[in-house]
Amino acid sequence: MKNEKLHTNFALAVEFVNNYTEPMPADLLLKLYAYFKIANKNYDNPGSSTPLINAFKANALIQANNMSRDDAMKAYVKLVKNEVMK
Repeated sequence: MKNEKLHTNFALAVEFVNNYTEPMPADLLLKLYAYFKIANKNYDNPGSSTPLINAFKANALIQANNMSRDDAMKAYVKLVKNEVMK
């Protein structure tokens, strides 16, 4: 049941971010990006047409690389609650 709650909270946080219309700081977006990719086991290369953006995204993924899927979900939810929903 605890794992189910985590998945539900993660899905709600993702939905909140997807519907959020205010600008967010780049460092926050990069953390959210990395946590989301790890939580969804998506390790594809960043797909931006801008090499610099790809480099920042790849760096964010490298920094969060040792996280488990559950830890990435928890970190995503916590970041949304503490930084986006405030």
